Amino acid sequence: MATAMDWLPWSLLLFSLMCETSAFYVPGVAPINFHQNDPVEIKAVKLTSSRTQLPYEYYSLPFCQPSKITYKAENLGEVLRGDRIVNTPFQVLMNSEKKCEVLCSQSNKPVTLTVEQSRLVAERITEDYYVHLIADNLPVATRLELYSNRDSDDKKKEKDVQFEHGYRLGFTDVNKIYLHNHLSFILYYHREDMEEDQEHTYRVVRFEVIPQSIRLEDLKADEKSSCTLPEGTNSSPQEIDPTKENQLYFTYSVHWEESDIKWASRWDTYLTMSDVQIHWFSIINSVVVVFFLSGILSMIIIRTLRKDIALLVAPSGVQ
Repeated sequence: MATAMDWLPWSLLLFSLMCETSAFYVPGVAPINFHQNDPVEIKAVKLTSSRTQLPYEYYSLPFCQPSKITYKAENLGEVLRGDRIVNTPFQVLMNSEKKCEVLCSQSNKPVTLTVEQSRLVAERITEDYYVHLIADNLPVATRLELYSNRDSDDKKKEKDVQFEHGYRLGFTDVNKIYLHNHLSFILYYHREDMEEDQEHTYRVVRFEVIPQSIRLEDLKADEKSSCTLPEGTNSSPQEIDPTKENQLYFTYSVHWEESDIKWASRWDTYLTMSDVQIHWFSIINSVVVVFFLSGILSMIIIRTLRKDIALLVAPSGVQ
């Protein structure tokens, strides 16, 4: 018979599980506090498309590369999703603005895409590929502003703001292919409350991007890797001709905004996204892995049961 002392540890464990709590914790994820001008690393995840269902790694296309490429060690879920998290040459500092910066440019010379590279980029654009980046483990999102009543006055228009994962690699128009070669990053931070004698810290709570296509002739770059964007709509998009070499600049800008969103609620926007992409490849891959592991486990159980049954039904010996 079990005594009261034997049940005491189990009772305490059960009681601790029944206690009400409002904390939210994701294993392996903890808030990162940034100070002014601390580096905020922008990493690339993958390229995805709802048409082909095949993900590609970021550097499968001729994007600008850092001096040393470092891949992050993925967990099982990231591997099944086809993620290949890698560093990028984007230089972003906490709460520090950048109007326009040129990537992989030497002496303000543009990047030249070979015929093969141009063909590959054009193919990915026509297949509706999206580029996925992360900053402080937050995926980048593109803001979409939809108006329900277009014919009414500007003041009466009802705006519906939605977000989609990643940003489009490019677009097509009248049988021409254009590449989004300029990225306007908009990062939102939450200022943490500190004591009077302590320096303020910041936490990243949202990561947005506005992709743009700007042709080579409309971008002015200098020897310090800075550039000047065209004003207003006085520019043409960067066309990619798959039959010849193409010259272009890869550029980006950084803008910071303060937000009331706290770190614990920073995923709310992403969880309510209406993602229209159904990644059949990832689903099939996961189903195959589940059936494979289930088959192995079933074989082990069947062999064990057969041995046990054989021992039970075997004669105990001749009398």
